[in-house]
Amino acid sequence: MGALMDDEGRIAVMPSVAEAIARVPTGKAAGYSPISGSPPFLDAVRRDLLGNSDLLPKSVAVTTPGGSGAIYQAIKNFVEPGHQALTTDYYWGPYPVIAQHLERDVSTFGMFSPDLSFDLEAMKRGIRQHIDTQGRLLLILNFPCHNPTGYSLDAGEWRSIAEVVRAAGEEAPVAVLLDLAYHRFGGESADLWIDAVPTMLETTTVLLAWTASKSFCQYGARIGSLVALHPDQEERNKLANALGFTCRATWSNSNHLGQLAVTDLLVDPELSKRADTDRAGLVELLRTRVEAFNSAASTAGLHVPRYDGGFFVVVFTPDGEKTAAVMRDMGVYVIPLKGAVRVALCATPEAEIPRLVEALRAGIDQAEGGQGSSA
Repeated sequence: MGALMDDEGRIAVMPSVAEAIARVPTGKAAGYSPISGSPPFLDAVRRDLLGNSDLLPKSVAVTTPGGSGAIYQAIKNFVEPGHQALTTDYYWGPYPVIAQHLERDVSTFGMFSPDLSFDLEAMKRGIRQHIDTQGRLLLILNFPCHNPTGYSLDAGEWRSIAEVVRAAGEEAPVAVLLDLAYHRFGGESADLWIDAVPTMLETTTVLLAWTASKSFCQYGARIGSLVALHPDQEERNKLANALGFTCRATWSNSNHLGQLAVTDLLVDPELSKRADTDRAGLVELLRTRVEAFNSAASTAGLHVPRYDGGFFVVVFTPDGEKTAAVMRDMGVYVIPLKGAVRVALCATPEAEIPRLVEALRAGIDQAEGGQGSSA
């Protein structure tokens, strides 16, 4: 399950969001949204991400049907037909699906070094290969709260990545897409990404994928945005035109009701404060699960990456399929990956975490061929 559930197994909702939707006048909601999106909504999203920083006037945006629409926009406009985007070897499954639908593709680099830190050298090699063979690059980075690993970059990793990206942009046209789907559910490192943007922006186009699906627990509303940053006004005009054209040619208008409601949630002081309070309760719900899982996983000797927030985490295993099969027989369900299984703590009550970890340990033991091993 890719949605946040409460401890009774019900989808988590924010009362402030329900109220915001209910109070939108029906006559306004029934009308078409502008093709590129409602201007007040787009301004609110840009400020939600960038605040009143120097980055704000360097940005343009369009509305998209959820975060997946933002990914579609980025791949459509920044990857040539027959070319590939670049991302980590653990990634959100629809990335290549979207790319292949557009007659593009996605290639990967190894995400983790042996010590389970971000493998900067592998990223450098991937960038080098893309520039040498394609003459351009779209790099997709799904941090913080990476799906499926749960990993969030620390400040040093962000600085290093930003410098590598800046250098790449001196050689070829480079765009970097930061998929920020889960950043409102991150730990202490959730907002470090913004400090890396100015360095990358010296030579590249920076794209930000924003979604109300996670930030406001409105998965079905299909409200998202792609924010594009560039230091040059003429280039920003071109970006706005290209992204707007893609809206018109693909889904035309996005959900007007959702844009109107989310605008109120972002700009109305009283409603915004209540939404922040609602979300804080859900962040705390998830945080207690993360802490419980990390503690139990450590005691059980599970091999996991750094995980301080987000909906998912991976547990490494020699055989993801075998581990998942053993766990299914125990009534516990995970997603098998190459060398790991994905665990959805977003949908796992805290009380069920001991049983989850017990099943993970049993499944990994079977995969390792040592039924009673605990290491």
